[in-house]
Amino acid sequence: MLTDRREDLVLAVALAEFSVHYEAADPVLAEHAWQLAADHLLEHDVELHGAVRQLNIELATTL
Repeated sequence: MLTDRREDLVLAVALAEFSVHYEAADPVLAEHAWQLAADHLLEHDVELHGAVRQLNIELATTL
């Protein structure tokens, strides 16, 4: 089961990934996704690379 913090980190990483992959197709949507990702990360005072690293560590310890 995911905690609220982990859900927010997963969501932020997914939004950032979406933003990168769809930047050429729809720059406005990509920018909106990036801003949502940044907002989620700010709530937890985490940078994107820190969120990915933390999620990888948590996944490795739960498997």
